[in-house]
Amino acid sequence: MRDLVHNLAAVTAVDPAVLSATTTSAALDLLGCDSAMFLINTGAIIGAGDFTAKVQDSDTTTSGDFIDVPAARVQGVLPASLAASSTAKVGYRGFKRYVRLVITKNSGTSIAAGAMLIKGNAADKPVA
Repeated sequence: MRDLVHNLAAVTAVDPAVLSATTTSAALDLLGCDSAMFLINTGAIIGAGDFTAKVQDSDTTTSGDFIDVPAARVQGVLPASLAASSTAKVGYRGFKRYVRLVITKNSGTSIAAGAMLIKGNAADKPVA
């Protein structure tokens, strides 16, 4: 059956907001799911804002334990700079329990953005 609602879990990574500084999501737990994908939605960019995004992972929720996920463990490519009014997606193929998204301000003023973590291949279904 083609049923995504009961087979995928969606978790907010970055609340939709106008971001004027580097923003790091909370540690997001992948326990019980074998796949994950981040979706980043953007709106307006003010003052020539230049923002980039990256995925980090860790075995713990301790902030200092997170490291950038190597390109070999990422499906797809995040844009070199997030564009206005766009959607970017990237999959995670790692083996760590926790992931997080970092949206980095490189220059400019701000960007309207938000992000979701989509978790799939759940061990227990239906997914709540």
